[in-house]
Amino acid sequence: MKTYLCIDIGGTSVKYGVYSENSGFLMDSSFPTQAWLGGPSIITRAVELTSRLLKEYKDIYGICISTAGMVDCDAGSITYASSLIPEYTGTPVKAIFEQQFGLPCEVENDVNCAALAEYFAGAAKGASSCLCLTIGTGIGGAFVEKGRVFHGFSGSGCEVGYMLLPGGAFQDMAAASVLVRNAEKRKKLSPGSLTGKKIFDLARNGDTDCIEEIDRMVNCLGMGIANICYVLNPEIVVLGGGIMVQKQMLYDKIRVAVDKYLLHSIAEKTTLKFAQNQNRAGMLGAFYHFKARKRETELYV
Repeated sequence: MKTYLCIDIGGTSVKYGVYSENSGFLMDSSFPTQAWLGGPSIITRAVELTSRLLKEYKDIYGICISTAGMVDCDAGSITYASSLIPEYTGTPVKAIFEQQFGLPCEVENDVNCAALAEYFAGAAKGASSCLCLTIGTGIGGAFVEKGRVFHGFSGSGCEVGYMLLPGGAFQDMAAASVLVRNAEKRKKLSPGSLTGKKIFDLARNGDTDCIEEIDRMVNCLGMGIANICYVLNPEIVVLGGGIMVQKQMLYDKIRVAVDKYLLHSIAEKTTLKFAQNQNRAGMLGAFYHFKARKRETELYV
């Protein structure tokens, strides 16, 4: 029975687990990223974690890493990371783990990993292609077709958060963080007074400000999703991120907004779903990425 160590490095937490091809996750847990300490600190703690788990689980076949930032999958290095994680750009993650532990390691961007998880074992299972959007502090995007992630020429394919809409970048118009910020401004509240959950609770109780801000965000989401669909024509659009737990309120609104901006002949063939893998998506997708990389390598051996 082959098992794999899966690590998902995010801006808030580092999730990790031991995954069995036969039994699924044997264990999983997490620790705070403490991103402000920088990339070297995160990698040091991830290496220490790996060392501990390899002593406990003797049959680990490989190390599968999902991470924030733009990733060169061939080199397994970070080509760009925002200021959220200082000193992370340029980190040779794959080389560090392989040299330290003598095990194969593969590295992929976290949104791409989430998309792979949904494609192989989630909302898009059985589809020919899927667009996966993660709506959170920003907006991350990934496109999977026939089991392969679209990376583009230089590895920045599907960085849709930077796509321009009337009024600004997609993620500056439709991210969950923007919903919170706009609702606080509208209500003349200090930053940190509201959360996404609180905004939806208020909206359910008839709060006009919150209802209108949700509708504004959803309209921008619909416009952005439609624009991406015109280019990629996915069979399924999968929406993830913490705010999507509000799917009971959001599904019909987003469906209407997408249909508003997308030609009917395309819209009727584009399915909208919500992500299913939640906190394990990055780890699970990292496993599928690892397997795909190994299959590609074997083809040329």
